[in-house]
Amino acid sequence: MAELGENVVGLTVQKVVEPHPDPGVHGAKAQPAGKIQASPDSPHTESQVESLGEPNDVIDYEAYPPPTEEERKTLRKVFDSIPLAAWSLCFVELAERASYYGVKSVFNNFLQFPLPAGGPGTGAIDPNKPNSHAGALNMGLQAASGLVLLFTFLAYLIPIFGAWVADTKIGRYQAIVWGVIIGGVAHAIMIGGAAPAVLQAGQGVAPFLISFILLAIGAGIFKPNVAPTVIDQYKYQREYTKVLKSGEKVLVDPETTVSHIMLIFYAFVNVGAFFSIAVVYIEKYHSFWLAFLVPGIVYFLLPVLLAVMYKRTVRKKPQGSDLTRFTKITISALKASKGNIFSKNLWHNVKPSVLAEQDIRVGYSEKDVDDARRTWEAVQIFLYIPVWVLNDGGVGSVQSNQGAAMTSNGAPNDLLNNFNPLVIIIFSPFMAQIVYPYLEKKKIRFGRINRMTLGFALATISGVIGAVVQYRVYETSPCGYYASTCDDVSPISIWWQIPNVALGAISEVFVNVTSYELAYARAPEHMRATVVALFLFMTALSSALGEILIPAIVDPVLVWAWAAPAIALFVQTVVFWWRHRNVNDDAFMTFEEDFQQLTPEEKSIGKEEK
Repeated sequence: MAELGENVVGLTVQKVVEPHPDPGVHGAKAQPAGKIQASPDSPHTESQVESLGEPNDVIDYEAYPPPTEEERKTLRKVFDSIPLAAWSLCFVELAERASYYGVKSVFNNFLQFPLPAGGPGTGAIDPNKPNSHAGALNMGLQAASGLVLLFTFLAYLIPIFGAWVADTKIGRYQAIVWGVIIGGVAHAIMIGGAAPAVLQAGQGVAPFLISFILLAIGAGIFKPNVAPTVIDQYKYQREYTKVLKSGEKVLVDPETTVSHIMLIFYAFVNVGAFFSIAVVYIEKYHSFWLAFLVPGIVYFLLPVLLAVMYKRTVRKKPQGSDLTRFTKITISALKASKGNIFSKNLWHNVKPSVLAEQDIRVGYSEKDVDDARRTWEAVQIFLYIPVWVLNDGGVGSVQSNQGAAMTSNGAPNDLLNNFNPLVIIIFSPFMAQIVYPYLEKKKIRFGRINRMTLGFALATISGVIGAVVQYRVYETSPCGYYASTCDDVSPISIWWQIPNVALGAISEVFVNVTSYELAYARAPEHMRATVVALFLFMTALSSALGEILIPAIVDPVLVWAWAAPAIALFVQTVVFWWRHRNVNDDAFMTFEEDFQQLTPEEKSIGKEEK
């Protein structure tokens, strides 16, 4: 839907009037050199300057000297310092993800298998049978896969509602609080529903499903609002120069900073997710109620963390105007192009400058139109994610099911897929502190689309490895191609799942982190949670696609449950890079003055490029 050829790059202007959020007549009043202040007579368009969080929206160009064009091309780019409030919100995300992934990691065994014979009746195994696995409700592989996928679908569909409420009604911070409250209730019900007496009486399904739905709702409201709020703490989102103690002059770059923040954020996500490794041992050797309680204890730290940092946290107020304006521009563009979303003039037709030539006045600006274009271009990129997700760990429960058919020597069958966060915990700081700074020092451009393309390629290889391992399990299982329901296991060690898990995890660092960056940087100021939610919704679409594939997740065709998504992702990766490679060089963030300062000659050039 986006017009790929139209980019606004390198148009930062040093002394310009920032627009005020209120409607008014176009105009500008010069300010003293070095500081620029908002004019009450500026158009209604909201600027990125709002993120500065200063009472008078003043930009101090003496403290933050903007680079010249030569400096922009030659200086080494570095990331800015990260505020304490951003670190605290990363800990909030850690605690929430520890609970989410902690309980989710045992859902498959809890649902799929019966209470183990000879076990204590808590869902744990008989210690004399180390290759067996925990269980409780005995619903089978397809039912377990279906419910696990449903949980993921809801947890990534509901963020659209959570983001809409946050961006238009209650604000992102308040939405985070409500998500925490709902999730807390869910944890309490889940723990009680896994009590040994309840499981032994066969009454565990109802309380589990209630808590299951509530937890998905809480996570769905919480999740789309955290990442934008973390980046909001980084107030000065413009490039400027500074001199290091070494004497080197460097360019402090917003894109580099946001990328760095998101790498740290994603590492914290996976520190929380790594908690699930302890949980799978608890379920196997002690009980499900304790496996649900331990993540719950971590979760109940959330209110304390939020309260301690409340006054230091930048909390954006909700404004529905951006979403309304965005919707209006999108509808107008579709009408003007007669529904042709591939039209080269899709967004050009609704620019205020173009409409003004037809004596049509509109209540939005050139930047608003470009924001809509950039947002829809990001959504196009997100549409490639569902097939990628199918290759990151396999469809539904195929990975833990594969592990259950392999020799574990006492390790839980769902252990290896929980090594995913460990790989990310190691790899994210490695990229943030070593690889990316090295590439920048060597002036090697590793753009957004290149990063995502590499992530897709790694996930493709991961899917192929999963297929090969599944083939070998079939070939060596005592039950042949019906290994999933076999009482005995293949002699192949469960640790052969590590390459599949590791490559999938590394791919996330390139795909998910970059997607968060795009969602934040390309969205209007007060639509960022909504665009993040659209990115998260792609995981819901992947779960829906997985639901469609559930009938195929059976012996003797589980090799294709791995191979088919890998083939699809390979084809998609080629198309993705060819279709979107120009976004590597697109502007990371745009500002109102980028459009106000365009000369007639520059506007003419922009039209010719289209």
